[in-house]
Amino acid sequence: MFKRSFVYFLLPMVVCLFLVFLFERGRHLDDKQLKIGISYMTINNDFYKTLNAEIEKTMGVETSRFFVRDAELDAGKQSQQIDFFVEQQVDVLVVNPVDSHSPQVLASLNRAKAAGIRIIVVDSPISSEASVDVTIVSDNYQAGVLLAENLLKTVSEAKILILKHQNALSARERIQGFLDTIEQYPAYKVVAERETLGQTEESMAQVLAALQAGPSFDVVVSLNDRAALGALAALEDQRYTGQMLIYGVDGSPDIKALLPLKNALQGSVAQSPIQMGQKVSEVIQQMVSHQEYETNYAIPVQVLTRENRREFPVKGWQ
Repeated sequence: MFKRSFVYFLLPMVVCLFLVFLFERGRHLDDKQLKIGISYMTINNDFYKTLNAEIEKTMGVETSRFFVRDAELDAGKQSQQIDFFVEQQVDVLVVNPVDSHSPQVLASLNRAKAAGIRIIVVDSPISSEASVDVTIVSDNYQAGVLLAENLLKTVSEAKILILKHQNALSARERIQGFLDTIEQYPAYKVVAERETLGQTEESMAQVLAALQAGPSFDVVVSLNDRAALGALAALEDQRYTGQMLIYGVDGSPDIKALLPLKNALQGSVAQSPIQMGQKVSEVIQQMVSHQEYETNYAIPVQVLTRENRREFPVKGWQ
């Protein structure tokens, strides 16, 4: 009888001790997990979805805990997201800035830095007013140069419509590379510039308005492929039959599929969200293991046309 009572008394204690052990073990594992906060200017773009998937794959969900947010092209929302990451005491913050010069975003980044969080900026640089550890971007200026070089080889003169995203420093660098390259050739003239936010719908509306005002352009240079696709949609909506060349930047799966089918699409410059994601993960691992790393990385880009498109993956991103 005594033994049975002792067992009844001991059993709950054993169970409690076991539960405490599991709790402490789980807490220890959580403590070992690296907390990574990521804010993208928009997830309405497969480039960022692919970039994020590569980061999560290469870092590993077993050893890392991810807080991923979509700023929806709203600098105020991105600022709030960064502040949330600070509250969560993330180890590393990865940010793709909505606006490279937004006072709200810059202030939040500086608060994160003051809290001891390591900061990686991806795809588009941030103003020097924010203190960040690493910037990882495509070679955006070279992307613009490659577009211009292809245009110079393709036609002897051009009237150019520029589709831009003024708040994104990466987009401005692409356009600047293009403008600097054609500057010495007076036969290639920029006749108009329109803001598109890098979005297909906005680009379509802007190009429709430009066409309806009277097509004074025969080349469209877009900051990215999404804007290029909007320009193409506008031409097809208007059943436009004139001569037109459209350029983008990204080397997106959609552009690669449409290049052999749409004569107006002249080409793009391929950047690689996969390589960018791998570089982000590599730098994070160097940070946490106290290894040396560079402060700036530029991922190489390549011109993409219907002639060389088979050198790139047929499906998905490179």
